[in-house]
Amino acid sequence: MNSDNDLQIAGDILEVPHLLQPPREHPVTVAEFAGLARAVAADRAQWAHLVRYDATTRWYHRLRTGPGYEVWLLSWVPGQGSGLHDHGRSSGVLTVLEGSLTERTERGTRALAAGAQRVFAPGYVHEVVNDSLEPAVSLHIYYPGLTAMPMHTSEHGETHGELRAEPCPAVV
Repeated sequence: MNSDNDLQIAGDILEVPHLLQPPREHPVTVAEFAGLARAVAADRAQWAHLVRYDATTRWYHRLRTGPGYEVWLLSWVPGQGSGLHDHGRSSGVLTVLEGSLTERTERGTRALAAGAQRVFAPGYVHEVVNDSLEPAVSLHIYYPGLTAMPMHTSEHGETHGELRAEPCPAVV
């Protein structure tokens, strides 16, 4: 069939509103959450003035909430890390905003430069560390909101208990 004829038969989809998907107010798919993270990252005015650095612990700030999800901003000075953990029942998107971070999993090590994103499902075990000589800033979106961050045994045999908080202060 000729595509021009197909178009004439189908008509203009914009003229048939009942065939269009209604616009979504909040993300609901992994791709939409990753897109939200990219949009927030691109809008430096929304987050840059909030960033603080703390030499004793990772700094964090809940930037936004939506139906069932949370957006967190974290800073990392050189040497700070999360410890080996998962995110309980939450899925997530990690986006590096400034600097670089290193992600370690049982499958290996990955360098994450500014702009890099990692998407993970519930139960995904990793450790995030600032191995560089410069501070780093990252954005984390959790769905549903993070309520548990079970710690795991590190490669050095250290065992950590499960951390729980509402909201969880150990977000990564």
